[in-house]
Amino acid sequence: MRIQEITDTLKQDASFNSQALLKIAQQQNSLLVEFSDLTDDDVSKLTALISQLDCFVQSDSQKVQALISLRAFQQLIAVWNKFFAEDVDQLQAIFDQHKMIWKTGSFEYDLTNTAMIYGIMNNTPDSFYDGGRYQGSTALLNHVEEMINSGADVIEVNGQTTRPGFTEVTPEVEMERTIPLIKDIKKHFPEVNIAIDTYKLPVMKAALDEGVSIINDVNAFTDDPGKLELLADSNAGLLTMHSSRGHEYHNLTTGMHDFFVKNIHDLNAAGIDSDRIAIDQGIGYSKVVHGAQDYSMIRNLDQFNDLKRPMMVAISRKGFFGDLLGIAKDDRLPMTLVTEAAMYLEGGRILRVHDVKETQQLVTLLDQVQNSFWIKGVGNSANI
Repeated sequence: MRIQEITDTLKQDASFNSQALLKIAQQQNSLLVEFSDLTDDDVSKLTALISQLDCFVQSDSQKVQALISLRAFQQLIAVWNKFFAEDVDQLQAIFDQHKMIWKTGSFEYDLTNTAMIYGIMNNTPDSFYDGGRYQGSTALLNHVEEMINSGADVIEVNGQTTRPGFTEVTPEVEMERTIPLIKDIKKHFPEVNIAIDTYKLPVMKAALDEGVSIINDVNAFTDDPGKLELLADSNAGLLTMHSSRGHEYHNLTTGMHDFFVKNIHDLNAAGIDSDRIAIDQGIGYSKVVHGAQDYSMIRNLDQFNDLKRPMMVAISRKGFFGDLLGIAKDDRLPMTLVTEAAMYLEGGRILRVHDVKETQQLVTLLDQVQNSFWIKGVGNSANI
């Protein structure tokens, strides 16, 4: 049996059908795969198997073609040897080409078909949700421990809010708030991955010196050549954010996509590998505070799946929930989880949250549902 991915052949065909199918495949993280050199029995078994994965499949006497989501493709690999004696290596090689890996320092995350939980630890008096809530080293560390025990993959420290209308603090003040906290976390929880949310070069330098593995920059790193030089000489992961606070788009989705294409290109050109880069749409950083653009960015997330980089979902307890639904910040968890679930299902892979326990439950449930395929003779393949 010969197995090959033929998704890229659609790029060479300018017909409406081919271009529409390519767009669907990109948005849905799906592959067009062809199986050839088959016996009649192979065709029958393979068509039935792929059909049970709820994927579109067509066959003729010696060939099978299918449009298969990456989740279904991973399940196909898991059950393959129960139906066919060989060729699973061909499947695995195709899947490996589409793995979405995020490398951050000594940590590496496979976010192809699942999400990671990115816990927020603000040490600020004015952050929109928890500003001033955790005072002193003991309270801060207790909350960090709670997030780790609840399933946080990353703890992100923050010494300055960038909420709408924020007041900038000096790098010195920001470092006073973050560097001692980073040291405390490293001392008490040496195995945890630590990130910092900052757009200031001196703070980035100080944080990297203390062993931080992720830099989250709302200015996307390209506003200062010193940032590019600093990050190119490190192995830290980058969270690069799009912001439209200073301008408006004629076409929001196209403008955002063009921004990320150029931003990733510029980071690569500076010597930063793509597997260190994750992207953030910048919900909450629209020109109009809590305007329609935020909701559009929640909806259009799947338009960036073709970039093949992990996307952050950063909507935890945001102010637009209050504007739309009239709910106080302490009552926004249910709607936060609903929105995170919708964005996760569209391709969001890094869930930046205040509420780690509940988000871990969300990911566990959705992964169970999304990975559950009932296959005759195997049962629920998610439990293999």
